Amino acid sequence: MRDMLYLLGPKPHTCNWAVRLVKSKYSIGTSRGEIVCDSMAGIEAVIASIRHHRKCLEDYVLKNPVFMYALSPVQVEEEAPLVVKKMAEYASIAGVGPMASVAGVLADLAVEDALRAGARAIAVENGGEVALAGSAEFVVGVRVRGRTLFALKVMPKDMPIGIATSSGKYGHALSFGEADSVTVVAETAGLADAAATAICNATKGREAVERGLTKAKEIKGVKGVIIVFEGLVCIWGSIPEIVGVQ
Repeated sequence: MRDMLYLLGPKPHTCNWAVRLVKSKYSIGTSRGEIVCDSMAGIEAVIASIRHHRKCLEDYVLKNPVFMYALSPVQVEEEAPLVVKKMAEYASIAGVGPMASVAGVLADLAVEDALRAGARAIAVENGGEVALAGSAEFVVGVRVRGRTLFALKVMPKDMPIGIATSSGKYGHALSFGEADSVTVVAETAGLADAAATAICNATKGREAVERGLTKAKEIKGVKGVIIVFEGLVCIWGSIPEIVGVQ
């Protein structure tokens, strides 16, 4: 199945300097996605970042395989790689296993490296999770089973921000929930990624949507959530403008 979140065509935002955005796809091991950035230096920094942090994670997992398979938070050493510590941190906040945040954390770190490389507008979609920062307008589509349900228009005032989607019915990721999709907007993509898993896991049984919303409100750093469940759409919190897809 194609990723549940994807970047639609970027649009420059009116500001005191011109923003010309370039879109690029990448594939690094099992990490696949898209980059939208205002500079080639930023794009190169994203690719280098993902390659570096993936290697750090792979090396760590070889020595600590429980980190990959745990379904609940795991404590890690102070000297653990940054990507590992970030994953463990967000997993602890959301109450899930650390691998639930891997795609989002890689996107966050890539955005940080792009900004350090001089990027002024950057969006990184990694495995369907998106991290965004800077002074441009981005549109993020939410897709289930190949059909785009809606899109979010992310403005400079909304960023930095992370967006992630999880499903209890579709996709390759492990889920114990029953929602068609749970889209989370949070302070970072890593947190949004972990929270989407946790909220989706909670969205099941009688009063499924209410259970999911209760979980969303318990996770510190979650700004808003959109739950799609059996034809119902429930929105809570602060989210970017919802727009149709042309």
